[in-house]
Amino acid sequence: MKTDTIFYQLFQTLPNILFELIGKPATEAENYQFTSVEIKELAFRFDGLFLPKSDITEQPIYFLEVQFQPKTDFYWKLFAEIFVYLNQYQPNNDFHAVAIFAKRSLDPGVPIQYRGLLMSQQVTIIYLDELEVTNDNSVGLGMVKLVVEKEETAIDHSQQLMAKSRQQFTDVAQREKVLQLLETILVYKFNNLTRQEIEAMFTFEDLKQTRYFREVAEEERTKGRLEGRLESVPLLLELGLTVEEIATRLDVDIEAVRKVAEKSGDQNSVE
Repeated sequence: MKTDTIFYQLFQTLPNILFELIGKPATEAENYQFTSVEIKELAFRFDGLFLPKSDITEQPIYFLEVQFQPKTDFYWKLFAEIFVYLNQYQPNNDFHAVAIFAKRSLDPGVPIQYRGLLMSQQVTIIYLDELEVTNDNSVGLGMVKLVVEKEETAIDHSQQLMAKSRQQFTDVAQREKVLQLLETILVYKFNNLTRQEIEAMFTFEDLKQTRYFREVAEEERTKGRLEGRLESVPLLLELGLTVEEIATRLDVDIEAVRKVAEKSGDQNSVE
């Protein structure tokens, strides 16, 4: 899964993260709508766009870009997209660019042609590997840090975030979204882990709220229904039904019926 997809989900679910990252009150998120806007002429698309509510003109538009791979023309494209957007929509609000890098070495440096934007403090640059997150920080900031966390500490960190989410989010629907985001990040970081290992990271109550658990549970229910149907195969064979007739009657795969028939030792019926 691409990291820009993960960050889009993070900022969409917990928009206060942006304002915490740039050192502003998390409550400012209440004045914004998070979206992703395409620039029609050149088919640009921002990783994220925080648009002030229509009646709030004194707040800036926040253009957000996340970068996890080397890209020498990062700023050239970012500022080109911003100025094309401003020309296309001609908003009344000022703007602010936020560039988020996985680590400092990925930052190619702002070209001198855009040094005025740095001097006017219209650009904020964030390096996730240098982000200091303490127990006092929000779950959102913790999840941002988790994306670049070292594997040996990520599991412990994720379990701490799960515990904190139970305290921080009283709304069940919001807590479920947060747990699903944690699940998404863990799958992204530990794509070599088995289901059992992923499950072990969650408490049972937390696990029940994730999409992952629901999918596994549905698989188990389907498996259980199938096994229940197949239990009647030997009896139906004794009654003289063929494998094909049994599969049709039970609405199951013919190969599954054939395997049960073979195990039952009734080779004559199978033939």
